[in-house]
Amino acid sequence: MLYPLKFIPVYKQYIWGGRNLLSLGKKLPEGIVAESWELCCHPDGMSVVSNGRYSGRTLRSLLDEYGYKIVGNTYKEECKDFPLMVKFIDANEKLSVQVHPDDAYAMANEGEPGKNEMWYVINAKPGARLILGLCPGVTKEVFKEAVSRNSVDKCLNSVMVKPGDFFYIHAGLVHAIGEGILLAEIQQNSNLTYRIYDYNRVDSSGNPRPLHIEKALDVIDFCGSNGKNAKKILAYNINGSASVSVLAASPYFCAEIFDISGMIMQDTGGEQFHIYVFISGRGSIKTDAGSFPVEKGETVLIPSCIGSYSLEGTIKAIKAYKPYLKSEIYEKLIQKGFSKEEIDSVEGIYQFE
Repeated sequence: MLYPLKFIPVYKQYIWGGRNLLSLGKKLPEGIVAESWELCCHPDGMSVVSNGRYSGRTLRSLLDEYGYKIVGNTYKEECKDFPLMVKFIDANEKLSVQVHPDDAYAMANEGEPGKNEMWYVINAKPGARLILGLCPGVTKEVFKEAVSRNSVDKCLNSVMVKPGDFFYIHAGLVHAIGEGILLAEIQQNSNLTYRIYDYNRVDSSGNPRPLHIEKALDVIDFCGSNGKNAKKILAYNINGSASVSVLAASPYFCAEIFDISGMIMQDTGGEQFHIYVFISGRGSIKTDAGSFPVEKGETVLIPSCIGSYSLEGTIKAIKAYKPYLKSEIYEKLIQKGFSKEEIDSVEGIYQFE
C-alpha cells in the first residue's frame, strides 16, 4: 500500500547561498547551501524516499513501478518524470538576473520542458527586494544596448517583499531573487535557466559565471506584463478549521496556502497527486495506511491512489497539484462560491490562455 512519501533533500551549494535553511530544520552539509530540492525527478537531482517501507527508493523507481497510482491523470507512459519540482531557496546574496524558456523553445533547443514557477516568501529581511520584469518602455533593442554597455540593472523592475508574499514567474519573465530572502518554489520539472546579468561576480575559481545572452533574448517576453503579487486573492474556509488562499492556477500547476487549526479532509479522487510544503507548525496526515507526523520544513507527496485523507494540527502549508483540464480549476472554485468573472479578474496568477 502506498502512503504519504517524504524525501531526503538534495542540497545545492551555489555562491549566493548561506545557512538560513537551518531555520526550516534542515541538517545542512558544511559551507554555503543555496537550495534544498525537496521533491525532484531530474538528471540534476533525484529524490530518495526517507520514510516507511520504500525508504531508500528513488522517486523514479517508484514511478516505474506504480506510475498512475502515484501521479494520477497526468501520468504518461512515454514520460516517467514527475511533472513538478519543489525547492526551498536561501538567497543569502542576490541571484543572477535570469529568464526561463517556455515549453516550445525549451523542447526545440534543450530537449526538456520549459519553466514556469511560483515563489512564496517565507522570510525576508527589512527592505528586501525582487527583480520582476522590465521597466516600462524597455524594448528588445533597448535591452540589447544595455547588455552591451553592462548596464542591464537600469532596465529592471524591482519590488519590495515581505513574508507571505507570492509571485507567479511565467516563462519569459526576467527575474531575480534579492538578498536576504528565504522562499519556497513550486515549478515545472526543469532546470533551464538563461543567465543575463551576474553583477560581475566570479566563482570560487575566480572565473565569471557564464551568461546566456542570445538565448535569453530569444525568450524574454518584451510585451507581457511584469510579474507581481496578486492585488486580489481568492480565499475560502474549510469547516472553520482552515483558511485557504489560492496562490497560483495554471496549466502547469496550482498552488494554495492552507492555514490549518484543527482537522480537515482532502481527497485525491484517485486521479491526482497532492504535494504539501510545510511552512510552519506541526501535525499529522492520516490515511488508510496509518498516521504520519509532519512539521515545518518537510515536503510530503500524497500519491493519487490514496483517495480520502485528513490533515490535522496547527499547520501552514502550500498545497500543490497539477490540473488535468482548465475546467477543473473553474469547477473547483465555482463550487467554493466564486463566479467565473471573479476567477478571471484575479490579475497575475491565472495563466490560462
